[in-house]
Amino acid sequence: KQPSTLKRKLQSPHGNPPLKCKCKPSINTFKKCATEADIKEKGSSSQKCRPKKQLTDKQNESQRSKPFIKTSSLFRNNPEIPEIHRKAVQQVQENVFTTESFSQLDLHPHLVSGRKAVCLETCFFGVQKQTIPVLLQGKDALVRSQTGSGKTLAYGIPLVQSLQGMKSKIQRSDGPYALILVPTRELALQSFDTMQKLLKPFTWIVPGVLMGGEKRKSEKARLRKGINILISTPGRLVDHIKSTECIHFRRTQWLIIDEADRILDLGFEKDVAVILNALNAEGETRQNVLLSATLTEGVTRLADISLNDPISISVADEIQKALKPASQLDRQASSSSNCTEQENFAVPEKLKQYVIMVPSKLRLVTLAAFILEKCKFEKHHKMIIFFSSCEQVEFHYELLLKVLSGGLESEQPTVSSVHFQFLRLHGNMEQEERTEVFQEFLKSKTGILLCTDVAARGLDLPQVTWIIQYNAPASSAEYIHRIGRTARIGCHGNSLLVLAPSEAEYVSLLASHKINVSEIKMEKVLSSLMKDDRFKLNRPGSKKSCGTNPQEVRERATVLQTKFENYVHSSEGTVRWAKKALQSFLCAYTTYPRSLKHIFHIKSLHLGHVAKSFGLRDAPQNLTALPTAGSKKKTKPRPKRSDLLKKTHGKRRLAEILRSEYSSGMDTGVSKVKKKKKQRKPG
Repeated sequence: KQPSTLKRKLQSPHGNPPLKCKCKPSINTFKKCATEADIKEKGSSSQKCRPKKQLTDKQNESQRSKPFIKTSSLFRNNPEIPEIHRKAVQQVQENVFTTESFSQLDLHPHLVSGRKAVCLETCFFGVQKQTIPVLLQGKDALVRSQTGSGKTLAYGIPLVQSLQGMKSKIQRSDGPYALILVPTRELALQSFDTMQKLLKPFTWIVPGVLMGGEKRKSEKARLRKGINILISTPGRLVDHIKSTECIHFRRTQWLIIDEADRILDLGFEKDVAVILNALNAEGETRQNVLLSATLTEGVTRLADISLNDPISISVADEIQKALKPASQLDRQASSSSNCTEQENFAVPEKLKQYVIMVPSKLRLVTLAAFILEKCKFEKHHKMIIFFSSCEQVEFHYELLLKVLSGGLESEQPTVSSVHFQFLRLHGNMEQEERTEVFQEFLKSKTGILLCTDVAARGLDLPQVTWIIQYNAPASSAEYIHRIGRTARIGCHGNSLLVLAPSEAEYVSLLASHKINVSEIKMEKVLSSLMKDDRFKLNRPGSKKSCGTNPQEVRERATVLQTKFENYVHSSEGTVRWAKKALQSFLCAYTTYPRSLKHIFHIKSLHLGHVAKSFGLRDAPQNLTALPTAGSKKKTKPRPKRSDLLKKTHGKRRLAEILRSEYSSGMDTGVSKVKKKKKQRKPG
């Protein structure tokens, strides 16, 4: 009788079906349109608990059949991309090639053949035409010319010509006759390679290179044997001046400072002063040369200290004559409060410059789509991508390598992985690895090099077709040096600057320096994803895509973003890497000069949107607890600090921890550490 009584209770007196009980809103709202037939099916109390389970099971099945997209908001709540209003400016051009040949100069015949070994052209480049005769006359020079115009040979040829023609033949044991200072290790290796080719016929003149990362012991042995043309970075040379007894500059007749502005930017001003003092203390009168693509206040100040009545050579100023007294240049620099703001830069003639406006959320997928378009579908492209920090280079290298090359465990290897050769180069790498990467990218015909500004100066990397500036440079001069890695010596090249909508005014800043950029639309770049079926959203009964449907482009971009996010969130280690890279980006963003704060201000960034571009699904909360390799700023003690101190036992252990966290490494006593701790408490 119990079933019948239950049935009577559930039915209404008129025999109608039972009324639907009030359930939780989540179940009611799951199916918005419930028909009468659906309600009739729920006739008993035992069946009322089933629909929830059945629905969740069906939901799970449908989710398994469809790709799980967690980033549906990728194209929502983005800031509007502003229209770029800029005046078309006429760019400053230089004549890279001339009709005059080396045979017109009174050079050693072997030197001309050595020059052919370096570069197949038999004619002068513009900077060489103006610089070589001045240096052969023994005068000091301040040379300013665009990147990739042949400045290394402009000083290398007269240097070798003067040394091989000396009356008393040079002996290796004589020590350095010429000193060449360069800012980076890669440029030191490149300059050394060029000098070796020029000196092939003159075997008695020995070139050598000193740079950080190498063993001091082997460098000291080479200095003891003798180096006639010494190429070095400033820091390592100062190290040897202070610690190596056998180094001397008694016979030094040449001082050449290449990429002078970069040497000063990297903080080598004091080191250069130490080197100049060492040269002045020992050496006789010498010939001095300063070379750079940009002219800054620091360079003019260094010219005043090191050059003696120099000739200023500027290839771009052909109308005002290339040769003019440097005193006029100094007057022009002193008359302007900031000479870099008023300076117009020479840009290679065959370089096409582009800019793309991308909201922060879409930066990563846009970069990936651009790489796919150029390096997979068009092929035969060699690309350099500039980032603002070492952590970003490491993070994007791993991320792009795994996702774009099909290196994920969940994916089957595809043919597309063959076309991507990712390399990385930054200042935190070991010197052996840096040299290996540099040489590998130098020899390869295709490839993608992710790097910091360590590769922005002076490096001659042949066949580079695209320069991508993923993070905008801090100055127009740095912009010029970055794009100077392509379109070298009359070749064709392209550059792309990636900006957020809030940074649109940077285009006007470039225009004020006579730098002209054209805009590429983000939608055009993302449409290249239509060519790759790996990012197709698999729907039952979907037809083959034809053309560029904007909705499908957005769906494919969302699938690609999901792949990035799935990789980043696949382990705690990759999430930590992403957070470190994000923090280093934010730290670098705060270092833009005050003159650019109205364009690049940290408050204009949406942290959640920026986090999306690092494959993070949410804005991280504990960024301050993540130390980065490049951050040297002292932060306030964190809450975990007290727990750390409780676990330690003994005063010695406590002193060691304090010394490692707060000290510069120069203090040895515990008392000094305690004093430092007391001084820091009020701050």
